[in-house]
Formats: sequence, C-alpha cells, structure tokens
Amino acid sequence: MRLARPLLFSLLPLFGACQMFAESAPSPTANLVRLQGLLSVDAGQVMFSPCGEKRRFALVDGGATGLLPEAANLSADGPGPLFADIRAAMGATTVPGADGQLDVRTLYRLQREGHGCDDLNFKRLLLRASGNEPGWHVSVSAKGLILDRPGEPSLALPYMEEQLPDGRFNLSSEANGQRLELWVAPQRCVDSMSGAVQHLSAELRLDGKIQRGCASFGGARNE
Repeated sequence: MRLARPLLFSLLPLFGACQMFAESAPSPTANLVRLQGLLSVDAGQVMFSPCGEKRRFALVDGGATGLLPEAANLSADGPGPLFADIRAAMGATTVPGADGQLDVRTLYRLQREGHGCDDLNFKRLLLRASGNEPGWHVSVSAKGLILDRPGEPSLALPYMEEQLPDGRFNLSSEANGQRLELWVAPQRCVDSMSGAVQHLSAELRLDGKIQRGCASFGGARNE
C-alpha cells in the first residue's frame, strides 16, 4: 500500500497531459470558413473571388455539394459571373493565377440574379425564404420575421422556432389575427423561375393556405 501512493502521484502529470491534449484537439470543422463571392470560369477551371476582394481561389468540390454541375447549368443561360455562398476549407493550390484553393463542403446558395454581394441585410439575417406563383418572401432576423407579397403591405411578426429531427425546423407566429408557419428542411431546392439553387426547402402556411419555395441561411446563422 505504501508503494501505491507514489505510483499514483507519478501518473498524475500523465493524466493531466492527456486531458490538455483532449481539450486542445481541433474540431474537424475548425478550418472551414463561410464566404460569399463571384464564380467565374478561367481556362476550364472554376474560380471564386470573395465579395469586395481581388483574390481568386480555385474551387474543388470535396463535399459533393453539386456546385460545379449546378454552376455549369446556370452559366448556360448566358455569360457573366455567378454569386455563391459557400463553406469551404482553404488551402494551397498549383493552379496558375490562383491565390489558393477552396474545397467546398457546403453550398448555401448559387444564383445568377437576386441578392448577391450588394446585399446590405445579409449579415443580420438568420434565414431568407421565398416562393413563386403567387410570389412570397420571408426575411427572418433575431428581432422577428417579415413577410412580403406583391400587392400586400409588409407583415412584421414575432415568431417561435421549434427544432425538429433530421435538421428540420419550424417557425410559427400567431399575431394580428393571423396564423403563420414556415417549415424548413435541409434539402436541395431550385427556384422555378430564376434557377437559383439553395440548400433548404421551405413551405409557407398562412391561414391554412400552403405555398412552397426555397430557403437559405443568412449571415447571422452559420450552421
């Protein structure tokens, strides 16, 4: 028994070192960054320039997001850059003229028209959802949600969020005599009019009427 105490105390530094190593181990997503910018094709290589920057990064799709074929589909509609909102791992590259490489893991949004680098509200938004025929648009922030429809005044409402299985969630509001629900699911969604690709599908239920559309996270919600 007298030998047990010295042995135990001799192992304490080892236990402490193991604990420090476990706490300091980097997260698998620690090196991922979320970026918004413009896509272009240079000599067959897809390049990405972050908003407001002159740097150009070669893109690879390590997360099987479908970004490259989706970009090819949108580019077929005409010349000019595309806007993309992505999460990627940044690294070195051997591509001439590139400042580095972005290995895309999440594609939040890809579009030719609409809200892009000039979107002043993006950073404060948690979610943006919209649909067509008839058109509707929902902007969600920490202060509440705003529903916009053609020919109707903007409707600002408080809301509650409910997390559901498989990454789904629901926003609901009962105010001003109206019942609004926005159901969101992690599912690739293509806008039927613009062809824009988003990473979420959405379903708006307003006073019993159902309208479907697409959605994506704003800059204030980085998941």
